[in-house]
Amino acid sequence: MEEQHEDHGHSTAAWTGVGIILLGTAIASVAVVVPSLVLGIIGAVVIVAGIVAGKLLSMAGYGSDGHHAQGGSIVDAPDELGVETIGKS
Repeated sequence: MEEQHEDHGHSTAAWTGVGIILLGTAIASVAVVVPSLVLGIIGAVVIVAGIVAGKLLSMAGYGSDGHHAQGGSIVDAPDELGVETIGKS
């Protein structure tokens, strides 16, 4: 049986995109509490900018499969057999 490897999106592109989307969501939430169409539009634009930023960074190689995904020698937690893996997650 083939071993499945799940990355869960731990990459610079994913973290950046989600961070910007969360900021946009916070702005849009304030727009709901304090009824403001301008803040709602700004929140929506920031959310779309987060999606675009995440996609662009992923295309630039900062995604989970990119060459910048794990630079340097990174030692992760031991796997199921107790063997350390270097540069793999």
